[in-house]
Amino acid sequence: MGMWNSVRLLLLLLGIAGLWWSTTALPIFRSSAPGRELTDQIVEDRRFKPGVIAQVLERMESEPKRIVPQGAFARALALINVRTAEEAAQRKSAGEVDREAARAEDKVRASLTINPADSFLWLILYSLDTGHNGFDGKQTSYLDQSYKTGPREGWIALRRNRIALALFSLLGEPGQEEVVAEFAGLVESEFIDDAALNLLGVGWAHRERLVSSLQRADVTGREALAKRLSQEGIKVAIPGIQNDERPWR
Repeated sequence: MGMWNSVRLLLLLLGIAGLWWSTTALPIFRSSAPGRELTDQIVEDRRFKPGVIAQVLERMESEPKRIVPQGAFARALALINVRTAEEAAQRKSAGEVDREAARAEDKVRASLTINPADSFLWLILYSLDTGHNGFDGKQTSYLDQSYKTGPREGWIALRRNRIALALFSLLGEPGQEEVVAEFAGLVESEFIDDAALNLLGVGWAHRERLVSSLQRADVTGREALAKRLSQEGIKVAIPGIQNDERPWR
């Protein structure tokens, strides 16, 4: 693949890689035998100096093949390879980036055969496949699976909603309903900065539908979003909230 695909991969990976490491990878290691020793090394070096991830990956891959695949181990291996691809995108050549990305995608797919209900890995697969191969429409099925297996997972929604809004018009009606409901959930949960960025950015073309979905959201979230938009100088009629011309209020 060429440099352009590598750049796209970098942007996609950087958008999601920082989120899963502390909340997902570390707990996986803690629950994966024989991952305890590896967990200790990772916890002791949370900044992950150059070479640490590669060392961990080498040790994991040296583990004996298991007759019965362990879901947690396969998931950890997939996420470590995604992290390796992310690091490669920052330092290595386009060819190396593409090889690492293809390898990470293979590991993610392998994990999903064992963990088909892993909504986060479906989102990762969408990003990897799109970044490596370009968007051809089939990847929307991966996004659909992410919503189907984890429709109300808040920490995933913080990244997934932005990605989904970017291709909103290409989704079917059920998929669009999931995205809209997820946006309302961000406001309901008071992730206001994220909701505002999504609305003013990739979701702007669909703002009327997104805003209408807030009718049943808690008034505190609606007020906070209205205030945040006002601070940006944007006038959007949030259901049940009177526009305030004083953004400093």
